[in-house]
Amino acid sequence: MATTDIERGLSTAEVEKRIAAGKINRNMELKTKSVRELIIENLCTLFNLINVVLAILVIMTGSFKNLTFLFVVFLNTAIGVIQSMRSKKMVDKLTLLTSKKAIAVRDGAEVELELDQIVLDDIIRLGRGDQIPADAVVVSGEALVNESLLTGESDLIKKQPGSELMSGSFIDSGLLRARVVHVGADNYVAKINNEAKYVKKVNSEIMNALNAIVRFASVIMIPLGLALFAASVSGLWDAAGTPGDSALSWCFSELLAGRVPSSALLSTVGALLGMIPQGLVLLTSSVLAIATVRLARRKVLAQQLYCIETLARVDVLCLDKTGTITSGRMEVEGTYPLPVEGVGLASDEAPVTVDTTVLDFALANVARATSADANETCQALLNYYADRPVEVSEPLSVIPFSSSKKWSGASFAQGSYVMGAAQFVLSERIFAQVENRVAELADTCRVLVVARVDGFTPDGDMVGEAEPVGFVTIRDEIRTSAAETIGYFNEQGVTLNVISGDDPRTVSSIARVVGVPGADAYVDATTLDTPSKIDAAVDRYHVFGRVTPQQKRELVQALKRRGHTVAMTGDGVNDVLALKEADCSVAMAAGSDAARNVAEIVLVDNDFASMPAVVAEGRRSINNLQRSASLFLTKTLFSMGLAALCIALPPYPFEPIQMTLINFFCIGAPGFVLGLEPNNARVKGSFLTNVLKRALPASVAVILAAALDIFVARVFGFSQLTLSTMCLLTSCAASVSLIWRISQPLTPLRVMLFVFVVVGILVGVIGFPELLSIANLSMGEAIILLVIVVFTCGVFFKLATMMDSLKPRRRHAATGFGRGVRVRLGRGGGKVSSTGSTAERFAKRVAADMAQRREERTTREAEARALEGVEKTQPKKKKGAGAKRSRVTKSAQGIKVSMPSKKKK
Repeated sequence: MATTDIERGLSTAEVEKRIAAGKINRNMELKTKSVRELIIENLCTLFNLINVVLAILVIMTGSFKNLTFLFVVFLNTAIGVIQSMRSKKMVDKLTLLTSKKAIAVRDGAEVELELDQIVLDDIIRLGRGDQIPADAVVVSGEALVNESLLTGESDLIKKQPGSELMSGSFIDSGLLRARVVHVGADNYVAKINNEAKYVKKVNSEIMNALNAIVRFASVIMIPLGLALFAASVSGLWDAAGTPGDSALSWCFSELLAGRVPSSALLSTVGALLGMIPQGLVLLTSSVLAIATVRLARRKVLAQQLYCIETLARVDVLCLDKTGTITSGRMEVEGTYPLPVEGVGLASDEAPVTVDTTVLDFALANVARATSADANETCQALLNYYADRPVEVSEPLSVIPFSSSKKWSGASFAQGSYVMGAAQFVLSERIFAQVENRVAELADTCRVLVVARVDGFTPDGDMVGEAEPVGFVTIRDEIRTSAAETIGYFNEQGVTLNVISGDDPRTVSSIARVVGVPGADAYVDATTLDTPSKIDAAVDRYHVFGRVTPQQKRELVQALKRRGHTVAMTGDGVNDVLALKEADCSVAMAAGSDAARNVAEIVLVDNDFASMPAVVAEGRRSINNLQRSASLFLTKTLFSMGLAALCIALPPYPFEPIQMTLINFFCIGAPGFVLGLEPNNARVKGSFLTNVLKRALPASVAVILAAALDIFVARVFGFSQLTLSTMCLLTSCAASVSLIWRISQPLTPLRVMLFVFVVVGILVGVIGFPELLSIANLSMGEAIILLVIVVFTCGVFFKLATMMDSLKPRRRHAATGFGRGVRVRLGRGGGKVSSTGSTAERFAKRVAADMAQRREERTTREAEARALEGVEKTQPKKKKGAGAKRSRVTKSAQGIKVSMPSKKKK
């Protein structure tokens, strides 16, 4: 094992040797995506590709008025990019609050370094509030270390020469020097982060439904489009007198001559455009983007649009204790006086019950006397007595807290008192008398005894036998909103699990206080050493203590295997793996960088009470989108059916500009209005199933009406323009019927919306016939059209009633043979299918190769940075220990940064 002189540190030559060997503290933090990655992610989608191809076809015809659909594509992409950039900016801004400097000893002088300029065996100096930059071993000094962000353990850990320090933890008090033993990827924090470096699949029913619709449309539209184009070209060939050998050869000759069959292309593009739910994609992005803006006003940052929906569907919520239910600070739970003899009384007086003011006096004044280097317990007492009328007395002597003695004390004119752990303060005889009471109080809190002594020796030891005057119980400060928030989730039927690295008894007591059901039963995760034990524990317990980061992830995985939608809250490095694995992850802004960067939702004000607002936004989004999506999906379904019909009976009756009228008045405008209404009803059923139940009746009605229009047009010899007008109006009638049905129960806003839709269609048809290619119908044609409209509406309402009577399908998940197995149980029996995918495994291999290349590039950059640190420290060898630098400390409100003041020149 390498040794480094404590006072001298590494020499410049030794530092350069380690840099050449790659032993540098490379930055291994989980980072947000780059701007370039975000733009590419939102730009390169199947939805955009399909629309670009269709736009090229329209441009070939020269009919630029039919390119209006590109506005939807541009707007949808812009919303995705802007929202992603906004989230990145906010998270990056939060990351800047963390300590980024360290003090190292090199060539006998203390120098300030960037964290990625530290090398193996560096001697680093750490004081109160400093964050440990790399795994190290203490070589001199003592300190109390807060490791809660790494382990979840809320107690401070004493560190002395030979003790190990884990990167990412904070020095709470004391001063020490330590030798760096791990750098870069070998650090504890880096190992945790590295396990979380994989692309998590978003579990969103809305996104999965949209992707399924777009994929289905992209597959079906190619053969349908080609067949429809061929049918249209055949019609044009017949109209041209069947020149050439065939319609195909004639089409090629026309294209080579620069004459594009515009009408065939436009009718084909119009049909294909109808198959793509453009408006639904835009509506979904808009509704979720507006939800993120609303949440931002409540200090909630949604880093991923669809996470709002996922949280609204969650049925299991896993809570981390420290930082979520508790604030991370300590508080006084209560004071408990004891009946003792001889406290402030003459020896011949009878025993009396000590007045509680004696206990309060001792607690308040010992805490004040030792406040110069107050630890969390002392700070809790100072806060407790800040507003209480307790006499203030000047101390005659003060014995500060010592981790070896486990107590602190002070002498006053009224007497000498000590405060600390009962086992260390009291003699065996006295402790035996109060042991049961200590054990009773220790069931839920940390217990300190307050005792009176005769005084203190010059070395700081107690004089005489300590006589207890009472106890004080200290516990984690529970957030004031925790009980109310947990009560809300209980009312919503969400199962609550508390998963913590702390003692299971402590976790259980806090869970009971805030109202977590089943909190009395708990399990120590150190006993869960096999997957089968974890599976059994998930079904039985709701409180888990002493949980490692890997076990947190395994618990989440076990819940997901049972078909649950799982949300996880946390703030520390120990929560990162579980946050990444959960369907929806929520982090506190005051937590670690890694937790914030992997989480989909960040609570900027660290307030767990914001969670119900996120659920409410998710419910509003899902329920309204289900209603509005039926309008958009209606167009997609009837466009597919109509395209198939027109292959046999060409041409396709709609032009792209006519689809614009339907898109705006029958789909877009009502969809957006209904999509933004208040709606806090519980989410029920599958998104796609609920949408299809509303969309299918209207789609079938439109297809039947179009078939009837085509039949009538052929029988009576109506023109193509008349047929197009009849199909447009019958489609509008079915859409208006659907809007009427999904608007129930009627409200003033919905009545206004319905009137707007009807008036808008009439104004478009009557006021702009040339733009929309509307025919001037005769009286006979109008009567026939009216009959078909009544038929269409009757079919729709009949089919809608039938769909409402269908029972919902049940879906359960199971596992088997090492791979996910999906089990569907429905009216027609069961179906078992595998969730595995060769394509997914191939994509993971490609992603791994790309990650390896990024890793190599990062290594080269890290070496260059470390060498910069060597050059920077050369002229600074005279810099002493008194160098001013920024200091970072943890607080309940977040991370506090103290910047050095600059002297004016």
